[in-house]
Parts: sequence; C-alpha cells; structure tokens
Amino acid sequence: MSSLELPTVSVIIPVRNEENFIGKCIESFLDQAYPENRFEIIVVDGMSEDNTRTIVKEYMSRYKNIRLYDNPDKYTPNALNIGIKNASGKIIMLASSHAIYSRDYISTCAQKIVEEKAEIVGGKMITLPRNSSIKAKVIASVLSNPFGVGGAKYRIRCDKESYVDTVAYGLYKKELFDKAGLFNENLVRNQDIEMNLRLKRIGARTLLVPQVSSYYYARDTFTSLWKNNFANGFWVIYSTKFAKVPFSFRHLIPLFFVLFLVLGCFLSMFSPILAKLYMVVLGLYMLLNVYFSLKISFRLKNLLAFPLAFFTFLSLHVSYGIGSLMALIKLIFVRRSYQ
Repeated sequence: MSSLELPTVSVIIPVRNEENFIGKCIESFLDQAYPENRFEIIVVDGMSEDNTRTIVKEYMSRYKNIRLYDNPDKYTPNALNIGIKNASGKIIMLASSHAIYSRDYISTCAQKIVEEKAEIVGGKMITLPRNSSIKAKVIASVLSNPFGVGGAKYRIRCDKESYVDTVAYGLYKKELFDKAGLFNENLVRNQDIEMNLRLKRIGARTLLVPQVSSYYYARDTFTSLWKNNFANGFWVIYSTKFAKVPFSFRHLIPLFFVLFLVLGCFLSMFSPILAKLYMVVLGLYMLLNVYFSLKISFRLKNLLAFPLAFFTFLSLHVSYGIGSLMALIKLIFVRRSYQ
C-alpha cells in the first residue's frame, strides 16, 4: 500500500499543565513509522498555567502536522470532543500526554482497521515508574498486576491478539462517533468507560494487539494515587446521574469490598457465625495481598518493596471503593432531597 493509500490519522492529546511530559509524548509520535503527511497531532489544552503551551508551539513552528486548540472547560471529555470535531483524519487516536508510544503503534493499529479486523484497535500498556525511587517502582508494579487492576488485558501480560472490552489509547474509525455520538461532557472522569460501552452496544469490535505498546508514567506518591482512584471510583457510580449503564460489573467490586469491610465488621459484633465468616474472607484477602506483594518484592529485589506493595494494593482497592460509596450516598441524598 502506497503512502497516499494509507488512511489519514488524527491523534488527539488532551493536556493541562503537562510541561514534564508533553515533549516526550509528541516526540514519540514524530518518530512514528507512518508518513508525516498522513497523520496530524491535535493538542487540546485546558488552559495550562505552566510551559505546556510554549512547548507545543515550539514544535508547531517546526512541524506542520501539529495543531493546538483551547479547552476553556478544562475537562477531558470536552477536550476529546474538541479534537474529534476538528480532526481531518478518517481514523481517530485518543492519546495521553503521560505516555509514549512504540514506533509502529499507529501503522500497526491502522492496518488492522484497514483489514477490517476491528473498528477499534490498541496495544498493550506498559506502566513505568515516574522516577527511580522504590516507592515509584512499587506503584508501577501494582498498577501492572491483576490483583491491583483486575483483568484488563491491555494492562497485564497478553501475548496474542484478542478481542476485548476496552484498550488504552485506541485508534477508532471516525465514523463511530457519528453513530454513537461524542463523549458525555457531564462525566468528569470515566468518560472512556461509558463511551466504550456505548460503542459496544452499536456493534463496534475492539482488538488488542500486544505487538505494539504504549508506555505510561504512573503516579509516584500514595497521596496522588489515592486521590486519582477515589475520583475514578466516585465517577464510575456518579456517572449514572448522566448516562445509562456507564460501567461494567467489575467496576463495582471495590465498592462491594468496602461495604463488606464496614458492614461485616458491624454485623460481626452481633453474630459469632458472621464474625467467623468475616475473618475468613478478610484473611483470604490479606493472604492474596501478601502473596502478590511478596512477588513484587522478589522481582524488585528489595525487602522494603513488600510493605509498600501491601499498602499500595490496599490503598488502591479501598480508595476506589470509598469513592464509589461516597457517590452512592450522594446520589441517594440528592434524589431524596428533591422528593
């Protein structure tokens, strides 16, 4: 296939105050094994207050296929919709400024769409530590572990192509957004979950191609990890106020876990049988946490990694679950206040 026969691709990158990452991200796209005249990079900036815009404009002065748009609302779904509306490509790639991409990412994924193997195609995501500290390495390891993040195949080891529910940083046929609509701008978080479910309902197939990779820089503090997962957990439930079925069952597991911790502890005070059952289930969770934390500690060859991993797993599950619980309480409270 000649370069002129290749489909045009529009890469959309939402940003806000990303001076430490946007340069690396853009460089990884400029190094793609895809003709420069067949793809464009659309950066949508949420009114950054650092040097993000300066960095992007410096690249724009050297490369004609980079464009910059303002996102006065600052939120990700607004940025994605601005990018889609201004995209000229027949294929849309939704990217993150916190990641870099293998050189064959666009060419391989676009080829799968041309071959009509799927309407949405993405690669595996390899989570990298943001710095060289043991804490950053542990957090990155936990975010790549099935006990930490569940069964999302793009996050964990997968060696062969497979159809999945979702991929990170996928390439989409642009016509899908004409059929399913744009991103729901009421959803501050988890708008991608709701969109993927909407696309699945119209018959769109999603293909994971593990031969290509994105490399995501994970958060490096427990505070930022807690805040991010709390917000994700909150919005996965609160999204029901603005959209129909905006999540899958697996997204509710942390909520059930937190409810089990709270209600189980309370009910155990009134029933010895329930107390024993509570301790058995809690003990099983702790054993799993110990097992996977030890594996991370052995892999990193650092004894300090064990308690850090144990705490990270627990923090990851509890913060997400508490966020979901707070959203559930808010939904019930708001609905009752209007009745």
